[in-house]
Amino acid sequence: MENFLLYDDERINDINDKLKLIEKKNGLTFGTDAYMLSAFIRAQKKARAAELGSGTGIISLLCAAREKFSHITAIEIQSEFSSLAERNILLNSLTDKITPLCADIREVDSQSTFGELDVVFSNPPYMSKDSGKRNLADEKHIARHEVCGNINDFCKSAERLLKFGGLFYCVYRPDRLCDLICSLRNNNLEPKKITFICADTKTPPSIVLIEAKKGASPSLALTKSIYIYKDTNENGQRIMTEEADMIYKTGAID
Repeated sequence: MENFLLYDDERINDINDKLKLIEKKNGLTFGTDAYMLSAFIRAQKKARAAELGSGTGIISLLCAAREKFSHITAIEIQSEFSSLAERNILLNSLTDKITPLCADIREVDSQSTFGELDVVFSNPPYMSKDSGKRNLADEKHIARHEVCGNINDFCKSAERLLKFGGLFYCVYRPDRLCDLICSLRNNNLEPKKITFICADTKTPPSIVLIEAKKGASPSLALTKSIYIYKDTNENGQRIMTEEADMIYKTGAID
């Protein structure tokens, strides 16, 4: 740790599953959407997987720490973040489980991942290219906006990498769920399961998790919503629900 490469604009945080994560002080931080997606992904211990737009590599790290797959290729277009993901992989001694790949998800194919995959997962940019105020930091703007590929591009890439019957997992914003479902079906990925995540019972969903299967017939299961918080204590701190607490302890959504 003392000799590990860390730049002035970076910090190391202790996170879930006894992992350490290098993050940019001015960059996107590890949040609920990434953690919930990692918990939503079903384990297939002998399967090979890839992450589209891996950023710091956090979702791949969580999946590898829980031994969900035999191997993961973490694909990221921004060289600075691909390098950061590589250092996070080294920091957590997961080089045998995750291979970083600096590449454009719109150009990768099964040759890039040494064959067709069983699973692909992604936390893609949620906002259309011209929506919202532009972030002055390019890396944040690219991570949040569809600068290097829209949701259809991510679905198309997943379809290209997956074997027939392979699974695609994605976390997205509920207000763009129609765009996501249309993109999935346009690329031969049939939505099979949807779960909404809500902060509490008084607020609408802020996150949607979806599982789609390549080449499957229509049949969609809408699961019960997951609520993160149930109340506040005497100090004004929010109290996590038993279900959310169990998800954070086990790293799995039943």
